Amino acid sequence: MNSALLNIALSLAAAGVPVLPLRAGKVPFGNCRTCAHHACGGRPNMKTAGPCMCPAPCHGWAAATTDCRTLTSHAWERPWMQAQAVAYHPGGAGLTVVDLDDADALAWARKHLPPTRTVPTDRGEHWIYRGPMRSANGVRPGVDIKSTMQYARWLGHGTGSMAPLPSAVRALVVKEETTPPRGRVVSSVGGRTAWDRTVATGCRHTPAYVQTGLQNGLARVAARTESGAASQAFAVAQFLAQQHAHCPGPCGLHLLGRQITEAAVAVGVPAAYAERAVTNGMARAGVPT
Repeated sequence: MNSALLNIALSLAAAGVPVLPLRAGKVPFGNCRTCAHHACGGRPNMKTAGPCMCPAPCHGWAAATTDCRTLTSHAWERPWMQAQAVAYHPGGAGLTVVDLDDADALAWARKHLPPTRTVPTDRGEHWIYRGPMRSANGVRPGVDIKSTMQYARWLGHGTGSMAPLPSAVRALVVKEETTPPRGRVVSSVGGRTAWDRTVATGCRHTPAYVQTGLQNGLARVAARTESGAASQAFAVAQFLAQQHAHCPGPCGLHLLGRQITEAAVAVGVPAAYAERAVTNGMARAGVPT
């Protein structure tokens, strides 16, 4: 057992911060056999909340807990033995992390956001504010918002005083909801997420045909609990997009892409990586979303 990481997790849990172990690649552990294909319905507070009472750290961020008995339980013992890092659920701790991934993003934040507690990362910094909000990726170049329904890697306590969540950060997500870049698959949860005929007025396929293909694809992604979920998401996105090559459009493919992205995230693929795989898969098909 990685006692050093477990001790960090227990210390954070005692302070009211929900935590979980991360495996190699900085991703959560895959679902157990009982939870595979979301047969259990998922944990409470997930997008597809259900009756899951699994003792193992299944379902990614939703497994994060402050219960020290759970963290030290037999079901979590093997994950801690294989753990490479500790993650926490910012929204569950009443926090929002602005993930600044490069020098340009840092320069923008220093100019437009109020100072707060900062934590160095591999490529930039995490700016941490008091107050939860909806998570979203790619709200501007090099900037992700991690709060509800996401995890962030624990990289230390950081420096500086933690400021209240400013309206400037909330506005980033409002902008993303209302003006997504053309042809881009948005992986965040807010707004419409389900495909239906109202968004596919130029699709030549029946709703039953589209939904059958989508559900089969989502099942393939969900089955990749140990590895390969991102590659499977790419393949599913490419295949589904190809089915609409001869439609006059629009076909609402961005919503199909969002559901594929969410399925990949649910089995441990980092949100940005899952979104990129789906976007690239649809782009490879050469069909406008």
